[in-house]
Amino acid sequence: MNISRFPRLKFAHLPTPLEPLENLSKLLGGPQIFIKRDDCTGLATGGNKTRKLEFLMGEAFQKNADTIITQGATQSNHVRQTAAISARMGLSCEIILEHRTKSEDPEYLENGNVLLNRLFGASIKTVQAGSNMDAALLESAEEIKKKGGTPYIIPGGGSNPTGALGYVNCAMELVGQINDSGLKVDHLVTATGSAGTQAGLLSGLEGTRSGIPVLGICVGVGKKAQEEKVFDLVQRTNEFLEISGSVNRDSVVANGDYVGSGYGKPTEEMIEAVQLMACEEGILLDPVYSGKGMAGLIDLIRKKHFIKGDNVVFLHTGGSVALFAYRDILTA
Repeated sequence: MNISRFPRLKFAHLPTPLEPLENLSKLLGGPQIFIKRDDCTGLATGGNKTRKLEFLMGEAFQKNADTIITQGATQSNHVRQTAAISARMGLSCEIILEHRTKSEDPEYLENGNVLLNRLFGASIKTVQAGSNMDAALLESAEEIKKKGGTPYIIPGGGSNPTGALGYVNCAMELVGQINDSGLKVDHLVTATGSAGTQAGLLSGLEGTRSGIPVLGICVGVGKKAQEEKVFDLVQRTNEFLEISGSVNRDSVVANGDYVGSGYGKPTEEMIEAVQLMACEEGILLDPVYSGKGMAGLIDLIRKKHFIKGDNVVFLHTGGSVALFAYRDILTA
């Protein structure tokens, strides 16, 4: 696939490392676990949204935008990275934060990603849980146009066909690393939320005929709803790439057993996963995405879904800044 025909600004630290998790693998006594370190993409402490933003910001510059508008939950990693690259590129940034978890903890409301958003100079508007976020984005865009500005809207998570190109590219990068190292990968596991990461990986891995299945661990909604959301974005991304039909519905697989009581709501399994990775590997997960994703992987290993002899890659989506917003929970 030729993705160089799409506008792109290159600011991510790529390729990200692919490393063995030797201590965790030994502790769990199952498959050999590897980690794709997309927490190391470089932008404002890194994370998976940086790959998406290379293409999204490329399109924004192509359209001569002067203001970037986006939205997310209070502790959104996507919003933090969008605010950072907007500052770096000299663009105004307006962000809308949805108080999705309804937590009133001051650490949650003002620390972590929220603190960094302010440091990056973004304009912040907060709305209540359940608000129509798409409508809020359009309203902000109209206000900017009335003032003579040129807005560019980035959807939550950067998850549209343009953003998903970042993970089509990641899939090809991963296949190259695997081929260079002579590693046979049996499974790829990652957290799945706004769908762009899983959709892009599927488009890239299926498009290159890699034979590597992708399992998304849901962080916000259940299996059926998440799979439908991912498949819809896969189809739109493949149309964008002009490779329609390369991904079958059966290839889109998500597991909704580790969501807990909802998006951003802690679970005991997430806390254990964060602590295990810190103590065993010196790697920081986040409490919303990668923590629940790793919790799912650990439990599935314990249940023998993944077994000794398998090679499993966990894609780390970043977000460790959010740990500071969950301090009381993680240190209780």
